[in-house]
Amino acid sequence: MIKAGVLGAGGMGAVHIKNLHGNEHVQLAAICDTNETLAQQQAELYGTAYYTDGSTMLEQEHLDVLYVCIPPFCHGDIEEQAAAKGIHLMVEKPLGLDAQSVRHKAKVIAESGIIAASGYCLRYLDTVAIAKDFLKDKKIGMVRAHYITTPVPTPWWRKKELSGGQLVEQSTHTMDLVRYLCGDITRLYADMKLLLVVDDIPDLDIPDVGAIQFVLDSGAVGHMQTGFIQFDHRSGIEIMGRDFRVVLDGTTLSIVEKEKEIVYRSKTDFYKNLTNALIDAIRNNDPSLVLASYEDGFKTLEVTLAANESAETGKPVILQA
Repeated sequence: MIKAGVLGAGGMGAVHIKNLHGNEHVQLAAICDTNETLAQQQAELYGTAYYTDGSTMLEQEHLDVLYVCIPPFCHGDIEEQAAAKGIHLMVEKPLGLDAQSVRHKAKVIAESGIIAASGYCLRYLDTVAIAKDFLKDKKIGMVRAHYITTPVPTPWWRKKELSGGQLVEQSTHTMDLVRYLCGDITRLYADMKLLLVVDDIPDLDIPDVGAIQFVLDSGAVGHMQTGFIQFDHRSGIEIMGRDFRVVLDGTTLSIVEKEKEIVYRSKTDFYKNLTNALIDAIRNNDPSLVLASYEDGFKTLEVTLAANESAETGKPVILQA
């Protein structure tokens, strides 16, 4: 059995706790949260030990894998601690808010030899797998993407120094799909504005609307819109080439060609698929089973941080493929 610990018991942490508990190859050993009441509640629900300090949990529990599901501003060096002990990792997005520190973490993780996943769960959609297979021999010319949604009530989310802004913390899922399906982004230019269209959120200092123009390593061009000024949630990506387009509307996929259109509706739980893939990768010592590695997560983070930089300076940013 693979002994698992989870750092962060609320939000996405609760989702991962449930999926780890449901995996037949996992023993959910420990749950940690600075909110002791929440940690204890989750521990009692799943029959685990609980902690309020991540370092203490790593010292006292003999874990095989650690899920890091805490806000990006409070990771500290928990990843390095886990890597030093040979503990495999799943780190929720965004991996951090500073490219240099996350680059260092990625280096430490790579040198440790552990398997490390990032929380880009949309890669595990069945419809995304179909899209990726269709596109493998296609020449992409243009990409249009969007992530338009409602405000998040979490106080730290509305502060740029704590969340990085909506693109870094939330719309990053769609940006990651662009990279996964279309290739690396080599150049971008962004405009992001705090228009206060959403004027009822106190202490809000992150842009509520944004647009990013980008170029892929293939030479294809793309555009992404991000914002939280709506009453509902919409996200998707449209990928176009000569006589075809691939459209992901949420989790539903349409493949349109000159004389036919095929629609696929997702039938899978991508969060569960993420955990199952990571556990299988650990059991079989096969990192290739992880569709979104820590290194992948870092590269997507670099793109979103570069967009922030461009919006702040008014200049395009060149990225290494």
